[in-house]
Amino acid sequence: MPTVLVIDDNPSVATALEVLFSLHDIDTRTAASPEAGLTALESGDIDLVVQDMNFRADTTSGAEGMALFGQIRARHPDLPVILLTAWTHLESAVDLVRAGAADYLAKPWDDRKLLVTVNNLLELSQARRELERHRQGERRRRDALAREYDLCGLVYADPSSESVLVLACQVARSDLPVLITGPNGTGKEKFAQIVHANSAVRDGPFVALNCGALPAELIEAELFGAEAGAYTGATRAREGKFEAADRGTLFLDEVGTLSPAGQVKLLRVLETGRFERLGGNRERSVQVRIISATNADLPALIADGRFREDLYYRLNAIELKLPALADRPGDILPLARHFLPPGKQLDGAAERALLAHAWPGNVRELRNTLQRAALLGRGEQIGAADLGLPPASTGAVARLPAAGAVDEPDRERIEAALHRHGGVLAQAASELGLSRQALYRRLDRLGIKRD
Repeated sequence: MPTVLVIDDNPSVATALEVLFSLHDIDTRTAASPEAGLTALESGDIDLVVQDMNFRADTTSGAEGMALFGQIRARHPDLPVILLTAWTHLESAVDLVRAGAADYLAKPWDDRKLLVTVNNLLELSQARRELERHRQGERRRRDALAREYDLCGLVYADPSSESVLVLACQVARSDLPVLITGPNGTGKEKFAQIVHANSAVRDGPFVALNCGALPAELIEAELFGAEAGAYTGATRAREGKFEAADRGTLFLDEVGTLSPAGQVKLLRVLETGRFERLGGNRERSVQVRIISATNADLPALIADGRFREDLYYRLNAIELKLPALADRPGDILPLARHFLPPGKQLDGAAERALLAHAWPGNVRELRNTLQRAALLGRGEQIGAADLGLPPASTGAVARLPAAGAVDEPDRERIEAALHRHGGVLAQAASELGLSRQALYRRLDRLGIKRD
């Protein structure tokens, strides 16, 4: 049952509200002074406060109510407060609403209007508490994951990233090959490092090779090594990545670019653990955990005859699918703050710009954007203009991980939301991504009548 605290020095007012609320399954507590009200707030769970503006018979200025509201807001910033005021205090009440009060009602109040307001605010308060419980559960779960596994400094907050991370940690302790797929710049090598760091070979080397960064004729020498004279310029023997990664992990990025000959030799190593250096005839044996990554559609390459199907199934014992940054918007602001140097911070406009951008270059583009903004921006605050991002497209859909990171609803959207929710402001505000106070301000500004 929700609980409302009534702070009013008039016993008849407190009794009337207590009776009214009890008829609608709302628990009521009362306090006759600001001091008693603040004490009551500290002693139990209160969902909503209804407070008077004056508490002494010889005072009509509303100063006491303003002071009480300031103390409640300082101690309980998210607690909704309704002001009860005589008409002479209307201006003060309006000022307090601008400062964050949920609403104000003139004495004598209208029971129906008061109940609608109270129920709307209690719904929002309950939703806020549920959200906070959910966030606390997320924090506990992520703290437990960080205690159990080495996450290699991964910064994440989005549930889709967490699900991939949990799978990566679960499969790390097996010796099965792992294939990491996803667009360029999503952090595939970071997840490969996490798999290695939690594997049975974590004390061995982690060796990375970008197969797409080398000419096809040099890939085999990089993978398997070469004897002196094996190719022009090979003046001495050199070991390849497989030998360097022995008893550790070999990470093959952009594995879809391997030449047909390289694919055949890689498949043989995966099947036998044995290979020969380029230009050599002595077999060598290694024990290597293979993690590969690609941004290519390997099944499509198989259908085109450009990638071996048997190699694909050898590499893809377990697949980790990394979504694009635009598909895990909860990661955007935590990553952005991580990329900023100490002393720099984002203002609200910059956060909204970051959330509205599509990030075709994914995490790599985000990092470059923040590093450039930190270098060129003046002062501690990074603004939207410092980011150098193009304007968001008209049809862009706003993402919701950050408070206030929503698009501005127009009259048509607001009226449609009010109609869908039968005039219940709390529900309309929630759909529009606004606080109740913010919706009030828009209704007043646009001249939309509210009951």
